[in-house]
Amino acid sequence: MKIKDVADRSGFTPAALRYYEELGLLPQPARTAAGYRSYDESTVDRLAFIARAKQLGCTLDEIADLATAWEGGRCGPLQDRLRTVVAGKLADARAQIVELATLVDDLQRAAIALEQHRPDGACDDQCGCVKDSTTAPGPVTVALGTKPAATDAAPPIACTLPTDALHGRLDEWHALLGHATARARTEGRLLLSFAPTVPTDDLMRLVVAEQSCCQFLTFAITVDSHGIALEIGGPADAMPLVDAFFGATS
Repeated sequence: MKIKDVADRSGFTPAALRYYEELGLLPQPARTAAGYRSYDESTVDRLAFIARAKQLGCTLDEIADLATAWEGGRCGPLQDRLRTVVAGKLADARAQIVELATLVDDLQRAAIALEQHRPDGACDDQCGCVKDSTTAPGPVTVALGTKPAATDAAPPIACTLPTDALHGRLDEWHALLGHATARARTEGRLLLSFAPTVPTDDLMRLVVAEQSCCQFLTFAITVDSHGIALEIGGPADAMPLVDAFFGATS
């Protein structure tokens, strides 16, 4: 095959193929009498492996290391090496979820704080420009008018759990979600199915705790002949946070 043929089949550009050859990710191809690169089917297979590794977040250096196992021609050792890399990527991704969830919580608190107090002059120690609001929002002073205040206003999309406690809560959920067997999504709802091994007392305890600090979400536990399920609902704006916290559907 010519380089264009390999590019068409693999999805990589000819420039990328040449670059991978320079890095050693691809072996130097044979040359025709006219000096053109000539590839065989093994190159396409190797590029499929490289594409999969890139999809899993591997760097080019990591792929180069994995290529050593690939060249052995046996799936077992390659899977062992890739499994170790994937485990590290998974741990990093979960740490990023914690960081992003913490950032989302901080931003939501900031948004609320910026609506609570607006001084006429310079910023003071109560305005959201300078105050780090890490506790649940307090009473909000509003002007009285002829229009009645809404009594069924939706709670704000903001977690009242202190930031320093968020990491521990996420760790508890991650341990529990290890028992999840399936995730399904409907509009405004995420349904988690659990294996019989799930500790139901921990599930109920966490649901109660979560309902207390995240009042914009609803939770329902179902136990029937199919097993144990947890339904999490909320406004559309909150569902990306639900996916980040409880796991997106596959």
